[in-house]
Amino acid sequence: MPSASDSLLPPGTAGIILAAGSSSRLGRPKQLLPYGGGVLLDAVLATARRCGFAQTLLALGGSAEQVLGTVDTAGCEVALNPDYGQGCSSSIAAALRLLRPDAGAVVLLLGDQPGVRAESVAPLLQALAGDDGAAAAVCRYDDGVGHPLAFSRRLLPELASLHGDKAVWKLLEQHADDVVEVPTPGPVPLDVDTEEDYRRVLAELQGTG
Repeated sequence: MPSASDSLLPPGTAGIILAAGSSSRLGRPKQLLPYGGGVLLDAVLATARRCGFAQTLLALGGSAEQVLGTVDTAGCEVALNPDYGQGCSSSIAAALRLLRPDAGAVVLLLGDQPGVRAESVAPLLQALAGDDGAAAAVCRYDDGVGHPLAFSRRLLPELASLHGDKAVWKLLEQHADDVVEVPTPGPVPLDVDTEEDYRRVLAELQGTG
């Protein structure tokens, strides 16, 4: 079945799903929270498959064994991150170690953000491929900037050397003149860190949020 955007993505585009967190604030693996007909991470992986990436990398750490025993990871290359406690930058680095040499761009997706749409990805990559050749592209939602985030090949060395939990945003700030904000309809998709976040995500899924 053709994906939502496989005819639009540049060759060699890779998607990285960041799903290695320990869920410390929630107290149970958020990747495995019931959602729709499966679990939260199932929904994110379904979105990633619709994007038509040439390579899909799934970073796991906390509860990795449980996740692999529950979630269908077909089509993904799993990057196990033993240093997941050091923040999402360590998961990005773990995934990038598996990146194919011909990768022309990388798209970051959050494993706890099921409301992201596959249709949001192609415009980011089109922005990277524009006449000005931006270093990165981000989604500009109605109420702020958020994921997915796309990075051109020339930023990958810096992306791989980041440290900490918010380092990606600091990198974008450092290259602010070379980052394109792509208008994306709707609010920034909800992510899940707490039980209240989870209730909000379920309410949105059920159309009552």
